[in-house]
Amino acid sequence: VVAVKQLERYPVDLYYLVDVSASMQENLDHLKTVGVALSLHMTEHSSDLWLGFGSFVDKPVSPYINVHPSKINNPCSDYEIQCRPAHGFHHVLSMTGNMSEFTRLIKRQRISGNMDTPEGGLDAMLQAAVCQVRILGWRPEAKRLLLLMTDQPSHLALDSRLAGIVTPHDGLCHLENNVYTGSASMDHPSVGQLSDKLLENHIYSIFAVEKQQYQWYEVMSPTHVYTTIYAHIYKLLSEVEVSVSVEDKAVSRYSVSVSPLCPDGSTAVGQSCSGVQPNQTVFFNITIGLLSCPEDGKDEDVTVLVRPVGYNESTVIRIHSKCPCDCGPTKRCYDDNQSQCSQQDNPGQERRPDHELIKNSNGDSNSKCRPDGSDIDCSGRGVCDCGRCVCEQSRLGAVYGKYCEKDDFSCSYKGGLVCGGRGVCVSSECVCVDGWTGDSCSCPVSTATCQSANGLLCSGRGRCVCGRCVCDDPQHSGDFCENCPACQSSCQSYWKCVDCHLAHGLTQRKAGHCNDTCAPLDLSYIPTTNEKTVTYRRDRPPDHPVEMHIQVPKMPLGDPWRF
Repeated sequence: VVAVKQLERYPVDLYYLVDVSASMQENLDHLKTVGVALSLHMTEHSSDLWLGFGSFVDKPVSPYINVHPSKINNPCSDYEIQCRPAHGFHHVLSMTGNMSEFTRLIKRQRISGNMDTPEGGLDAMLQAAVCQVRILGWRPEAKRLLLLMTDQPSHLALDSRLAGIVTPHDGLCHLENNVYTGSASMDHPSVGQLSDKLLENHIYSIFAVEKQQYQWYEVMSPTHVYTTIYAHIYKLLSEVEVSVSVEDKAVSRYSVSVSPLCPDGSTAVGQSCSGVQPNQTVFFNITIGLLSCPEDGKDEDVTVLVRPVGYNESTVIRIHSKCPCDCGPTKRCYDDNQSQCSQQDNPGQERRPDHELIKNSNGDSNSKCRPDGSDIDCSGRGVCDCGRCVCEQSRLGAVYGKYCEKDDFSCSYKGGLVCGGRGVCVSSECVCVDGWTGDSCSCPVSTATCQSANGLLCSGRGRCVCGRCVCDDPQHSGDFCENCPACQSSCQSYWKCVDCHLAHGLTQRKAGHCNDTCAPLDLSYIPTTNEKTVTYRRDRPPDHPVEMHIQVPKMPLGDPWRF
C-alpha cells in the first residue's frame, strides 16, 4: 500500500509551449494577459507558481515551409507584414515566479508562418521535456505541467520523410542558445516515445486546442485535452495518480494492478482519484503477481518503481522471487486450517518473509491456489505455500479467502461499512447476502415496498428500483406512482362503473348502488367553466377594441354518469 498525500501550497511549474504560426495571432494576443490572470486564479491551489514560455512552428525545411529566399526570413512578405522565421522550437523564458517578466516577454512575441496544416508540436514538446533542468529550469520538487497551445494537428513519426529526413529521433536534448538544432536532421518523435519522456521526467501534458482539433488530440490524451485552461488546470492539480513499472528484464513475468482508495471512501476506476483536496490522502493498493519463473529457474531479485504522476518522487519495491520450491514427500502439509506446512523433515528451513513471491515448481500443488480460469496464484495478493494461499497483510484491512479474493476495504461503502454491512468484498465487488443487491448492497431485492393498495406493482405505472417506485411516465408521482396532477379523465377511467350500470339495469336505485360502490378515480381537477377572452381588431382599430367573452361549461368530474 502506497499513500500519497496532497500537500497544501505545493509548488507548481507551468511551461507554455505555443504555436506561433499565423493562424494563432488571436490566441497569442490573448496570452499576453493570461500570465497575471492565471497567477491570481492559482493562488487558492499554489502560492508558489512559476511560469515558463517557448514557441514552435514546424521543421524549417521544404515542404513544411516556403524555401524561397524572400520567404525564409519573412514568411509573411506577401502580406507586407514582418514575421519571424519558422522554427522547430525556441525556448524563450525559463521558469520564473516573476509574472511581470513573463508578461513582458509574451508581449514581444511575433507570429511566423509555414506551408502545410500540421505543425511540429510533438517535436517541440519532447525538447521541452528532456531539456527540463539544464535549460528550461524545471524545479525538481515542483508538480510540472507542460501546456501545448495550438489550432492544428501535429506531425507524427515518419512524416519527416517528406523532407528527406530518415533519422529517428534520439530522445535527447538538442538546444543551443535556446534554439532546437536537431529540428532539420531528425524525424518527429512517435507518440510512444514522447509519452515515455514525459513520464520519465515527471511531466503532465495538457493540450489546449481549438474545438475542431479536439478529437485529434483526444486520441493521444483522452483526459488532458481542453478548449479552456483555468478550470482544467485546477482539475489536474487535484488529481492524484500513480504509475507502476517493473524493470525491463522481468516485465513479462509479472502482473501489476493498482486499486486506488479515494478520500471519500470510494474506489476509483483506473489508477487515479480526482477532486483530492490539500491534506487529503489517497491509498493505492498495488498488487504484484508472479506469472512465470526465469528460464533458468533460479531465484530472482526485481525492482518495481512506483511514482505519483507529475511529482519528482518515487517509492521502490524490491521483490525476491523464489522459484525452486518442493512440496513433495519431504514437506508435508496439514489439512486446511491455520497450521503451516510441517518442517520436521527439514528442521533447518526458515519461514519465508512476507515480501517473497513463490512460484511452485509442483504444478498440481500450485493449481490449488488459483480459481478456475485464472493464471495468477492467490489473486496476486498472497503466496502459494504447498497448495494453500497465505494472504498478504495490508494496512487498509484484512485480505482473506481461499484464493485471497476477499477483503474488507476495496469495495464501496454505505453507512461507513464496506458493502453496507450486507455482503462481502470479493475481487473488489460486493457479493451481497440474500435479499440485497447493488454496488454497496443497499438495495432490497424484494418488491414488497413497491406494492400499491390495488395490489399492483407501483400502481401498474412504474418499476421497483432499490425498493422504491420509479414511474415510467414523468406525469405520475408519489410513493406508488399513484398521483397524476396533469392527467385528464377518459372513458377507460369509468369503465368499471359503466359495467356496473349495465349489469344491474337502469333503475334509479341500482344506479345509485353503482355510484356508491365504484372505486374512487385518480383524476385531476378540471374547472367547471373555462373562460377565455378573445380580442378582435380591425385593420384600423377603433379607440376601444371589441372584446368577446366566451364561457364553455364542462361537466363537473364528480357528477355521476346518467344514461
